[in-house]
Amino acid sequence: MTFHPDSLPDLSGKVFIVTGGNSGIGYYTVAHLAEHGAHVYMCARSPEKGTAAIANIKKTYPSAKIDLMQMDLMDLTSVVSAAKHFLTLETALHGLINNAGIMATPFETTKDGHEAQWQTNYLAHWILTENLLPLMLKTAKTLPPGGVRIVNLTSSGHLGAPKGGINFKDLSLKDSGPWARYGQSKLANILHTKTLHNTYGPGSPSARNDEGEIWVSSVHPGLVETNLATPAGQSGSGLMSVLSILRIFGLMWPADKGSWNSLFCAASQDMKAEQSGGYFEIFRRFGEPRWQSGAAKDEKLAVKLEKWTRQTMEKKEEV
Repeated sequence: MTFHPDSLPDLSGKVFIVTGGNSGIGYYTVAHLAEHGAHVYMCARSPEKGTAAIANIKKTYPSAKIDLMQMDLMDLTSVVSAAKHFLTLETALHGLINNAGIMATPFETTKDGHEAQWQTNYLAHWILTENLLPLMLKTAKTLPPGGVRIVNLTSSGHLGAPKGGINFKDLSLKDSGPWARYGQSKLANILHTKTLHNTYGPGSPSARNDEGEIWVSSVHPGLVETNLATPAGQSGSGLMSVLSILRIFGLMWPADKGSWNSLFCAASQDMKAEQSGGYFEIFRRFGEPRWQSGAAKDEKLAVKLEKWTRQTMEKKEEV
C-alpha cells in the first residue's frame, strides 16, 4: 500500500496525545497531525526539550496547536498525574499514539520496582491508556466507527522475546540480555493491542452495546534513525556497527518517514475497520521481518498478560 501524510484529512477539532513527542518518530507524528489542524498534546519528560520541540515545529507550521504534557514513563505516578490533568483540560480525545520507548538499555529498575524497558515501553503506556479510555469511549459514542483510535508502537524486535513470550516468573529478565528484555516489552505492546481490540474494537462487546468503538493498531515503524537506537552500556559498539552498515546501504529511514505508519493508523481515512487489531508493517523493505512470532498471536497469552497487569497495577492503586 501507499500512504503519505499529505493525504490526511482536515483534523480541526480533533485532539491527539503522542508520547515521546519531542524527538524522533514522535516529533514528526506531532508535527504532521498539527499541520492538518489537530490539537496535539506532546508528552515529554523534560519540559525544556518539549518546549523547544514545540517551538521548532511552529517555525514550519506557525498555526500549529500543540501543548506540552509533562510525563516521566519511569515514574507511574507521573503518568497517572499527567492523564488526570489532561482530563481536566479536554472533553474529547480522538487519538492516542503510545510512541515513546527505549531499546536494549542496560539493566535498570525503576522507582516502581519494574525493569526499565518493561515499564517504559509497556506498563506506563498501559496505565496511560487505562486512565484515558473512559474519555475515548465517550468520544467514540458521538462519532462514526474509526473516529477514535489507539496506536501502540512495537517492533520486529518482539521476535527476540524469551521462550514462551512473557516470563511471568521473572519479568525483569535480569539474567538475560538487553535484547530479550526489549523483545518482551515489545511483545507486550502487541498483546495489549490485541486485548484492546477484542474489548473495544469493531465487533467487540463495547461496540455492539453502543458503549463506544475504538480502532487499535500495533505498528512496527521499520529501521528508523531515532535516539531510540542510541547505544548504551556494553551493547553500544556492536549496535553502532550494525547501524553504520544499514546506513551505508540505505536501509534506514529518516524519522519523518518512520512516523507515516503511526499517522496512517491514527488518522488516515483509508484505514478500514477490519484492519483494527492488526500488526502493521506498511512499508515492507529488504531485511525486515514480515511476520509475527507465535506468541504475538497467542490469545491466551494476551489474556494472561492483561490479568497480571491489572492485578499488579490495582495493588499499587495506579488504576
